[in-house]
Amino acid sequence: MNWDFSSATLNEGAKKIIDARLLPIVKDGVAVFIESHTDMRGTKKENQELSDRRAKAVTDYLISKGINATQLFAKGFGESRLLNKCADGVVCSESEHAVNRRTTFRVINQK
Repeated sequence: MNWDFSSATLNEGAKKIIDARLLPIVKDGVAVFIESHTDMRGTKKENQELSDRRAKAVTDYLISKGINATQLFAKGFGESRLLNKCADGVVCSESEHAVNRRTTFRVINQK
């Protein structure tokens, strides 16, 4: 799922993705790694903090839906794992930057 620029607030689209795709899986008792990322705009420190807040926002949302916190492992990666050429000093379009503002989910089978 993708994030609005400089935001760590889950929008309705993000909630729908979590509710439809992730919630049914974690309700079965599996654990999940929540990995949040930013684009390169802003300082490395600001982006690390933003990605940490994004990971926490997803975790808090899942807990509010009844998921046990012990199933959730969240980490922010800031701008360290860009998916495209949009690093410092490279001119990119808004849509190219948006690709990097994401949270991914990696399911772990606990059984």
